[in-house]
Amino acid sequence: MKMNRLIIFVFLLSQSFLLAQNKEVLFTIDNHPYYTDEFVRVYNKNLDLVKDDSQKNLDNYLELFLGYKLKVEKANKIGLQNSVNYQNELKSYRNQLSKNYVNDSKVTNELVQEAYNRVQKEVRASHILVLVDEGAAPEDTLKAYNKILDIKKRIDNGEDFIKVAQQFSEDPSVKENNGDLGYFSAFRMVYPFENAAFKTNIGQVSKPFRTRFGYHLVKVVDKRDNRGEVTVAHIMILKPSTADAQLEAKAKQTIDDIYQKIQQGEGFESLASQFSEDKSSAQKGGLLQRFGSGQLSSEEFENVAFSLQNKNDISKPFQSQFGWHIVKLIDKHPVQALADMKSELEDKVRKDERSLLITNSLAKKLRTKYTYTKDQKLLNQIKTLVTDDFYSQTWEIPQNKKEINDLLLTINKTKKVYSIIFLKYIHTQQKSNIKTKPISKLVDELFEKFIDEQLIAYYNDNLENEFPDFKNVMDEYRDGLLLFDLMDREIWTRAKTDTTGIKVFYKENLSKYQWKKRYGVDIFSSTDKAIIEKAQNFLKKVKSVEYIKEKLNKDGKIHIMVKSGLFEEDYDILPQYQNLPKGVATIVSKDKYYFVVNVLDVKEAGPKDFNDCKGKVISDYQQYLENNWVDELKKEFDIKINQDIFQTVKKQLQQ
Repeated sequence: MKMNRLIIFVFLLSQSFLLAQNKEVLFTIDNHPYYTDEFVRVYNKNLDLVKDDSQKNLDNYLELFLGYKLKVEKANKIGLQNSVNYQNELKSYRNQLSKNYVNDSKVTNELVQEAYNRVQKEVRASHILVLVDEGAAPEDTLKAYNKILDIKKRIDNGEDFIKVAQQFSEDPSVKENNGDLGYFSAFRMVYPFENAAFKTNIGQVSKPFRTRFGYHLVKVVDKRDNRGEVTVAHIMILKPSTADAQLEAKAKQTIDDIYQKIQQGEGFESLASQFSEDKSSAQKGGLLQRFGSGQLSSEEFENVAFSLQNKNDISKPFQSQFGWHIVKLIDKHPVQALADMKSELEDKVRKDERSLLITNSLAKKLRTKYTYTKDQKLLNQIKTLVTDDFYSQTWEIPQNKKEINDLLLTINKTKKVYSIIFLKYIHTQQKSNIKTKPISKLVDELFEKFIDEQLIAYYNDNLENEFPDFKNVMDEYRDGLLLFDLMDREIWTRAKTDTTGIKVFYKENLSKYQWKKRYGVDIFSSTDKAIIEKAQNFLKKVKSVEYIKEKLNKDGKIHIMVKSGLFEEDYDILPQYQNLPKGVATIVSKDKYYFVVNVLDVKEAGPKDFNDCKGKVISDYQQYLENNWVDELKKEFDIKINQDIFQTVKKQLQQ
């Protein structure tokens, strides 16, 4: 199953393409042809992505490709392509992918450069907000605008910005933050707000400006260089899951003990590996992926990490909402060069309000790319149907009018747009608070915007014809979605719910689900051999873990720490022992540490209970079902492989 899942993801996600190949039928499934150009293209783009050499073998790859297409045929045969969820997901993906093509590169590059320049800085600003909806009535908009002007006059006359914000700002958070928004960089605020903040000097207040939330004033308090990113390692002791003062005190004591051992010169990475309760990083010496401001869910953690100045600096223990931490600075990373950030910035620009600038530029180009004709006489008739009720947002499309169903606009002689579509567009624009008068001029203005939207929609609808690579990705994603739905139905869900089949499979393969020999132990560790020898003596006298720690951790120093649990024989330092009996073991050493083990219980190797290995059994059962499923599909469908054509393809690819 892992191999087939890899092939599915590779089919969907890779976007490098081979030059067009001659198109011949490679094989058919129930008379449905599959061609050599697709096989060659997909093989080549996957070649460097798969790690299993057997998948690079062309005969094996043909089997994989055939199995993939058999599953797609099965999905279509049972009608999965008609699912509403499938259709919606495919549409959503196409909309997302099309954003890479519905673009104006010149304008995009300008916006990317502007964003990059701003990413270099972080702005700290406060603001005052007067709420007004985007579609508010003219009188409400004017009222809000006059209010923000009056507020601006107060500030210009010397009143304190914070006091004015407390008194007049309609931002609900003002009671808590006095309008202070903290530090932010590009893309953290809506684009008009970002513009005002970056274009206003420190200590100055902007002119009133509008966003979709209302009218604002921004006071820039500070500007600083972007902190960039950091790489750190940490040791974490989790906050107890229940509010228990005793457990919290124990956790706090543990982090303090670890910090004391660091102060005594013990290695951070070794301590993280032994004691950190962040399992994802513990075995890497506590190492975390690099991050920047606002990327973690703990501001406390970020602030401590960025406060460390030099490589290998180590923080004191501190608490976040998740538990207690000690952080070590591994490296600092300044803001990347534009070339390294360009792809990321382009994606953010397309998702931002900046995209309107790109859309307007693209529409202008499409007016020269495509031919379009309008029925001016019909447009004039439409003008008579729209009344001044538009300004009060009460206008409705007239019914029983012949002209509402007539052809109004034709694009490239193929796309036909009828007047009812334009009338519906006008109806939706009432909330935009457009004030253009008279109404005939407003209709002309809306019609020009309508043409732009229709041209872009036509361009979008024809991306498959304009760009072969777009078509290839969509075809692969379409098949991939079907395959996921089919796999979920035929394999993954079945493997989880077929309790009888799973239990039978478990019993037939019991040799795969075996415990190694296990030990219930207390493992004591220290960098001081004499301390471990004392611990060993205490253990032989049957002293408790708490007693030993109390006796050996003195004078504010942590000399010894303990891990307790039931572990398999290959855990940590246990492999250094052979056939451990119950009782106190001999002293062993590893990585500058000394260990002594107290064996409390021994469990011999043997079969695992089903519940102990249920997840692994289900995964193996899925693999078993899938391996047999392709053989069943080969019996269900009529397959004809053109071996002569395949041999020709092999020669081409092996050259």
